[in-house]
Amino acid sequence: MPIYEYVCEDCGARYERIVMNRNTRITCPKCSSAKSTIQLSVFAAHGNGAKSATASVESGASGGCCGGACGCRN
Repeated sequence: MPIYEYVCEDCGARYERIVMNRNTRITCPKCSSAKSTIQLSVFAAHGNGAKSATASVESGASGGCCGGACGCRN
């Protein structure tokens, strides 16, 4: 079940919805408008636990908690 992020075109509210079916009607939780724009989602994956994210950042290892795929290198 994918989680989609939306921005309401009427009031500008940002919200997420789990979408079971592409035909599901999505409405804004703030103003109930059906006019929304789907946003690209950014996600982070945690490592295998061999080294904590804090230790990676403090030691200067590139990538930090998400492996650097999103460009968050320190």
